[in-house]
Formats: sequence, C-alpha cells, structure tokens
Amino acid sequence: MNSDTELAPAVQSILEAARERSGGEGVVDVDARSLADALAAAEADGRVPVIAEVKPTSPTADGAREDDPVELAEAMVAGGAAAISVLTEPTHFGGSPEALTRIREAVDVPVLRKDFVLDESGMDVVEADLLLLIVRFVDDLEALVTAARERGFQPLVEVHDREELETALEAGADIIGVNNRDLGRLEVDLETFESVAPEVPDDVTLIAESGVSSPADVRRMRAAGADALLVGSAIMDHGAGDSDVTENTRRLTRADATASTEPEPTSEYDGDTQT
Repeated sequence: MNSDTELAPAVQSILEAARERSGGEGVVDVDARSLADALAAAEADGRVPVIAEVKPTSPTADGAREDDPVELAEAMVAGGAAAISVLTEPTHFGGSPEALTRIREAVDVPVLRKDFVLDESGMDVVEADLLLLIVRFVDDLEALVTAARERGFQPLVEVHDREELETALEAGADIIGVNNRDLGRLEVDLETFESVAPEVPDDVTLIAESGVSSPADVRRMRAAGADALLVGSAIMDHGAGDSDVTENTRRLTRADATASTEPEPTSEYDGDTQT
C-alpha cells in the first residue's frame, strides 16, 4: 500500500474509517451478472455504456440526495444505464450494504460495490456483481483479485497512472478503471485517462472514472478508448435535490446520438468524487 502522506485529508479520513470497519461473518458466494454482456447489450441498443452511481453524498459534493436508493437506481436504468454502482461506505458517502442489496434485488443490470476494500474480509460484506479494488490502497493486488473471483465477483481494478496500470495487468485484472481524479489534490483531469488508455491491451474492459459531466466529456472518453464510463455526481446532481436522474442519465447514454443536434450546456459539475 502506498503512503497516506500524499493523500488529501478527506481521502485519509475515508481510509482510516475503512480500516476500522469489520468484515462479514462468512465468505460470500456470488452468482454474478456479466458486465461484458451488459456493456454489449447497451452498445447493440445504441447506448453509450454508462455505469451510473448511487452516491447519496461525498466529501466534495454540494449537498446530498435523500431519495430512496432503489428509486434512484431504477431511474438510472430507465435512463439507459448499463450497470449501477452503489456506494456502501457509510461515514463519508452515506451508503450502506443494505442499500446495495435492495438495489440489486430491484434492477436486472450488474451492480458494482464501490467502497475501499483493503483485504479479503472486506469483501465478505454483501453480494454484488462487481467489486472495486484500488491499486493504491492494497498490498497484494494479485491475491485480492484471485480472492474476489473465487467468491464470484468480477473485480474492477482502479488505477491512476501507467505504473499502477502495470501493477493491475501483472495481477491479472481484465476490467480496469482509470480514475481521472488525483487523490492527492482531488483535482480532475480527463487527460489522465487519455494518457493511460493507449497502454491498455485490447482484451481488457476499460472504464473511464471521474470527471465525466457532459455529452462532450462522454464522446471525448469514448474517442480515447473507454468501453464504459462510471458517472456519479453529474447524474446524482447533489446541488439540486429534485434533479431528474433519469434525464441526467439519458443525456449521457445518448451522447453519441445527440452529437450533431444538441448544444453543449455549461456544466457546473466537477465529476464523480468517490475516488
């Protein structure tokens, strides 16, 4: 695990809370829905594959969404989301394993558990189709990738630069997310994905994370090689509690179709802020 000293205080606090949380009481056994199939179905339907994130709040969000998590997830699927990401971190993001379970029972698309999982015991909290593993925060990534697959999870391995990408590939990761957010300064730069993507093998599913807030951003990440995009804040719109989550999702999943007809709005969002 890399040193915490280069991390933003908010991220340090999240990590400390993750270390204090206990794992599950037994080993989970997941019959996972295929992310690859879900992304292919979206493509066949003319939708941009978007993993929409149920994130009640975050340390950098303006406000919070108090909506029922299931209703939010269903609205995202109605807007064309290929999969759903669910924050299960309770202290800083207002999430819970219980919310993920309810969402997974309510929707028919794959569900990602988004949290800071640091060891095997942290996996055994709740069943999900995908599980996030962040290269920067784990000691033995290969062992955790193996452990996740043994439980039935599809591990989504998150990287931020080419060095971390190499670590992910050496660990056998076949679903990789590139986080455009720098965890030291919490700043977003879409060029991060563009710099890492060319080094990713064609047989790896590549996901752009953080900072995607407009159809133009979607098209930019797709042009750079993104097979899918993970989007939180631009869909949740924490600053406007009555924002239409379905429409927020649809404007991104239909970004390719509206490229020549829809003017680009000026976005107030700074992108997804989970990682």
